[in-house]
Amino acid sequence: MSVLRLECTKCEQTFAPGKVWNLCTACQAPLFARYDLERAARTLRKEALPGRERSMWRYHEVLPVDDPAHRLSLGEGFTPLLSAPRLGSWLGLQRVLVKDESGNPTGSFKARGLSAAVSMAKALGAKAVCLPSAGNAGSALAAYAARGGLEAHVFVPKDIASLFLMETRAYGAHVETVEGLISDAGRVCAGLAKEHGWYECATLKEPYRVEGKKTMGYELAEQLGWTLPDVILYPTGGGTGLIGMWKAFEEMEAMGLIGAKRPRMVAVQAEGCAPIVKAHAEGKPDAPMWQGATTHAHGLRVPKALGDFLILRAVKDSHGTAVSVTEEEIVQGTKDIAAAEGLFVAPEGGACVAALKKLHAAGDVKPEETVVVFNTGTGFKYVENMAPLW
Repeated sequence: MSVLRLECTKCEQTFAPGKVWNLCTACQAPLFARYDLERAARTLRKEALPGRERSMWRYHEVLPVDDPAHRLSLGEGFTPLLSAPRLGSWLGLQRVLVKDESGNPTGSFKARGLSAAVSMAKALGAKAVCLPSAGNAGSALAAYAARGGLEAHVFVPKDIASLFLMETRAYGAHVETVEGLISDAGRVCAGLAKEHGWYECATLKEPYRVEGKKTMGYELAEQLGWTLPDVILYPTGGGTGLIGMWKAFEEMEAMGLIGAKRPRMVAVQAEGCAPIVKAHAEGKPDAPMWQGATTHAHGLRVPKALGDFLILRAVKDSHGTAVSVTEEEIVQGTKDIAAAEGLFVAPEGGACVAALKKLHAAGDVKPEETVVVFNTGTGFKYVENMAPLW
């Protein structure tokens, strides 16, 4: 198997691959897949990549699904890294790039993680998969479950936009709305998963979703000629993408693909739900539950991230920061990038534009630095939620 072992991200206890594991049985922390990177480096070479498929599976040596026939793929990954010169000029920055995830299957970056997670669920013998979602993860789970012939169960807050419900149900998933936030949906999902024996794909509650997300880090390096930017701004709810990219950078250095230089990682949150921002400002290793979480950027409305300590560790180790923005700033950031570059981004992407404006004004990003802003999905899915603010 490509995965040598699963390793706890806190206590470092190890678990054998090839069976279903969720959290560490000793401390209930997330598990990471560990690979034989020396072996992977023999074939995962820079000169070998141009001829490979233009999807995240081009990096198959460091992904958990060994048999290509077991990969449930809809063409996810290898999204464009777009130069944004007009936006950069407006902000007073020389090189701003946008990693645009909106062209992924089901319209968001969630396709990466769910492709890997649902593929592994099927490979491990699961018949049904489930997760709580703010919208995009649910539709992605449903699509890949349909691709693999698995039953899907999705639990969402009652105020989710109707388009997400329509799309997720169209893929054949069972969708249940829950009073409250994604944390409340998560409790319902976890209880029913245990009762029915469903494979739970909630953020970081199994080891493989983060493996799909980490491919964003591999792509950035490849698309930038095996260098990394100075700064990465990432919209942070559950934070799996940020955590995954940090893992990817470590793996790439071990394989000799990049050097020791790292970007400053910036976790971007909404003022109405900013547990990572608060914990970072206070120098805490993890983030307490955020009370009264509210934002129209529902992907950021995560009051307690299971991997909060991993997000905060990556931000600290990279000499990065965490920034919050208002609802008005999110909308303005969405308008700014649309008018400057022709990109109608998700509000989470707009939040990153707004955060970049703040960082530059404060002198935390220098004009000559290379900055990558992540847009995690298409703005079209959010029209119903964002229209009142527009």
